[in-house]
Amino acid sequence: MPGRPHLSSEGRRVRILAGATGVVLFAACGASPVSISAPAPRDGQRVQCRHLLDALPSTVDEQHRRDISPSTAPAAAWGEPAIVLRCGVPRPGGLTAQSACYGVNGVGWYASQRTDGIVFTTVGRAVYVEVTVPHSYNPEADVLTDLSSAVKSSTRELRPCV
Repeated sequence: MPGRPHLSSEGRRVRILAGATGVVLFAACGASPVSISAPAPRDGQRVQCRHLLDALPSTVDEQHRRDISPSTAPAAAWGEPAIVLRCGVPRPGGLTAQSACYGVNGVGWYASQRTDGIVFTTVGRAVYVEVTVPHSYNPEADVLTDLSSAVKSSTRELRPCV
């Protein structure tokens, strides 16, 4: 075409990638906050939850952190569908002395199945931390690898997972 610069196939590829990147960035910026059922940690747990939120990684299982609503909740979310962490939740109803405890990087976790995913809850810590992982992340426990070091450094252990 006259008046239009000739682009090599490499140049066209760069333009296509640049356009696709813009679409991805636009989609990420337009994502609505994840609605969270805000837990109510007890007084002694609030400080640990604050420390945990400060220590959390920006990505979990290669998923980027998302805004949450309410923004003041002791919680965080990553990806779509959202992986959700809540700090200061009540003890899970199904957790007993006989429940299986899975150790991941020095943190004990209790797992309970739901129809849409798995809920992991810390065991043996001064505050219960819950992580809900949709089934689309497989294996779901991989998420705990990215979160356990923040949980370990921010929450007090009462007894180890045995």
